[in-house]
Amino acid sequence: MNTIGNLFTLTSFGESHGPAIGGVVDGMPAGIPVDMEFIQQELDRRRPGQSSIVTPRKESDRVEFLSGVFEGKTTGTPIGFVVWNENQHSSDYDNLRDLYRPSHADYTYQCKYGCRDHRGGGRSSARETIARCVAGALAKLVLRYLGIEVWAYTSQVGELSLPGDYRSYDRAEIEKNAVRCPDAEMARQMEAYIARVKSEGDTVGGVITGVISGVPAGLGEPVFNKLHAALGSAMLGINAVKGFEYGMGFAGARCRGSQVNDVFESHDGRITTRTNYSGGIQGGISNGEDIYFRVAFKPVATLLRDIETVDTQGNPVVLKAKGRHDPCVLPRAVPVVEAMAAMVILDYYLLAQSHKL
Repeated sequence: MNTIGNLFTLTSFGESHGPAIGGVVDGMPAGIPVDMEFIQQELDRRRPGQSSIVTPRKESDRVEFLSGVFEGKTTGTPIGFVVWNENQHSSDYDNLRDLYRPSHADYTYQCKYGCRDHRGGGRSSARETIARCVAGALAKLVLRYLGIEVWAYTSQVGELSLPGDYRSYDRAEIEKNAVRCPDAEMARQMEAYIARVKSEGDTVGGVITGVISGVPAGLGEPVFNKLHAALGSAMLGINAVKGFEYGMGFAGARCRGSQVNDVFESHDGRITTRTNYSGGIQGGISNGEDIYFRVAFKPVATLLRDIETVDTQGNPVVLKAKGRHDPCVLPRAVPVVEAMAAMVILDYYLLAQSHKL
């Protein structure tokens, strides 16, 4: 599918080396002021060429709205938009026409469609996430009115990992460094590590932590389409993502129930929990506490060194990769994680309203 969502939906289109990346957002509430500066800021956070530890591809990534916006506000009709590609080096991929790159989607796309765009991965390229950032920015504009905030940060690169949870760090630090880590000293270590890995022609993965605060209780479906399942599906749909956990996650498998039960309390007539091992979701439905989760990203599959593979006839060959690639996707993936979370939360907020008379 190229569409995500139930009531708030995004359908994206385009390829890395095609004319443009774009999308259509449907279900956007009417009358929302479209803050173009904010939307562009969200795209700039994902944009290539930001620092020495990301791909040097130069793109302005300016979004052009084609419909659904009039006199600076949303009209409630479908919002069509496009971001024109400007700086492709398609010739860098000429040697890939008859090869399958290890751990890429080349072979699987060929099996599924019988053909493929070998230039930069075509539709499987992470450049498609531009459309998600535009739609996510629009969703964030609505969530502002609801008092809901979505934010994320790099919490691990390789074996370098922040020891505390999201409450231990200052959000204001995230955008002050190239890796988007809220701890200045750890950020310096992560940046140096990524630079070293890059100099060796290698890549490294890591983890992004996401937080959603201000979510009202009652969002989510009771059996299928539980809120955490929707968030997991959205995150696992991001390029290079290999894992998702929320709340206590896999660490809870080592605990006893008596250690991780979230005891209910009442404060000024509001029901809260003393702890939040559940990650803000119980029974697939939000309980009003912070929703927090972790997303694991694999190392980028393109290595700037000789790699063994086969050609389309199955003959063994050695691939000499070229092109411009990220040694670590984490810094540019932070806004993508936020965008996907924002779309899911707005969609489920709208679904919750539809259940009420």
